[in-house]
Amino acid sequence: MLLTAFIGYSGIVYFLGTETAKPIEFSQEIQKGKRLWNAHNCVACHQLYGLGGFMGPDLTNTISAKGEAYARAFILGGTLRMPNFHFSETEVQALIAFLSSVDSTGTSPPTTFKATWFGTIPSYTKEKNSDPSE
Repeated sequence: MLLTAFIGYSGIVYFLGTETAKPIEFSQEIQKGKRLWNAHNCVACHQLYGLGGFMGPDLTNTISAKGEAYARAFILGGTLRMPNFHFSETEVQALIAFLSSVDSTGTSPPTTFKATWFGTIPSYTKEKNSDPSE
C-alpha cells in the first residue's frame, strides 16, 4: 500500500510537478535594446532590479516614474557623468522598449521584508499600502 502511494505520488510529481510556465517572448525591438544595453555596458553604471553599478540611477521603473520623454532626453544627450553614445532614433526606441519591458516586470528599489520564523516572506502589495512587518 505504501509502495503504491509512493509510486503514484512520484508519477504525479514527475508529470505535473515539472511543468514550466511558457517563457515570455520579447519583441525584436526589445531584444535589440537589450543587446545595446549589454554592448554599451550600461550595467557598469546603472542598476536594473537593484543590481548593477552605482554611478547612475536604477532604471528599473524609470519609464513609469518619469516617462519615455525623460528617458529619451538622457539617452540622446547624455549628461556630465553619462556619455553621449550618439544612438540613432531606432536605437533609442529599442532602448526605451527594453526599459519599458523591465519596468513592467519588476519594482525597484526592493522593499525590505521581514521573514517569518519558518523562513517565508509574507505577501506584500503596494496597492494595499500594507506593511509587511505587521
